[in-house]
Amino acid sequence: MKDGGEKQTTVGTVEEVLPDSLFRVRLPEKEDLTLAYLAGKMRLNRIRVLVGDQVEMVLDPYGGRARIVRRLS
Repeated sequence: MKDGGEKQTTVGTVEEVLPDSLFRVRLPEKEDLTLAYLAGKMRLNRIRVLVGDQVEMVLDPYGGRARIVRRLS
């Protein structure tokens, strides 16, 4: 059964586009790069994410990949 805990969201800047809807995103507070993938709704609606875009992400609590849930600019 899933835990109803809060999801940690953050905003980052796309630095590199990788194959299979993966992106390297720079986090402003840590100044390091993290690997992120597109959320299912963004794939279904064909939302394009380009280098330099600001994106909102949900971070994995265990330190894995982040999920991009919104393109801000």
